Amino acid sequence: MSRASKLTLFGTSCMAAGIIVFVHYSQQAEKAAMHAGVIRDIEQQKVKKERQADFEMQKALEEEYRKIQQVHDAVPPASTSVSGAVSGDAQE
Repeated sequence: MSRASKLTLFGTSCMAAGIIVFVHYSQQAEKAAMHAGVIRDIEQQKVKKERQADFEMQKALEEEYRKIQQVHDAVPPASTSVSGAVSGDAQE
């Protein structure tokens, strides 16, 4: 084999090996990123379930307290005729 053919064979072999290594590490990094996404989703679902459980507990406590206590709105109900109240004040 000539020197040029040996260098060509060596160069293409190194390039092929480099491409294989690059693809291998690229696939591993992609797999790790996808796994991290799954872990993140599981954590988000766990937090969502905890928040839902807290909400349900607060709702049950509110219903229990409403049975025990008389609860009134903090703001008095507004009159049905707002414009009448304003014009009535202006006439006096």
